[in-house]
Amino acid sequence: MEQLKPLSDFFTAIEQDGRISITHIGIYAALLEYRAQMGNSNPIVAFSYDIMKIAKISSAMTYHKCVKDLSAYGYIRYEPSFNKNRGSKIYFPESDG
Repeated sequence: MEQLKPLSDFFTAIEQDGRISITHIGIYAALLEYRAQMGNSNPIVAFSYDIMKIAKISSAMTYHKCVKDLSAYGYIRYEPSFNKNRGSKIYFPESDG
């Protein structure tokens, strides 16, 4: 059950946040799954296509919009690499550790 705490905390945080859509939720869940696959490191270094595959979305534009939104709203901290050979850094709140 401890593995579900970050997702549970996220759902609690977004309960009253009308800005969050199902796509945001899917991407956040995919980020958590990727993080678990990477040994729960914080930050994770990820390529958009890796997260998009887990989240089952095909539009890079949608991915980037939602990740930027999640960062702007304070649910994650997103540091894009702007380099196709280097993944972007995504930080999770410390309480999600």
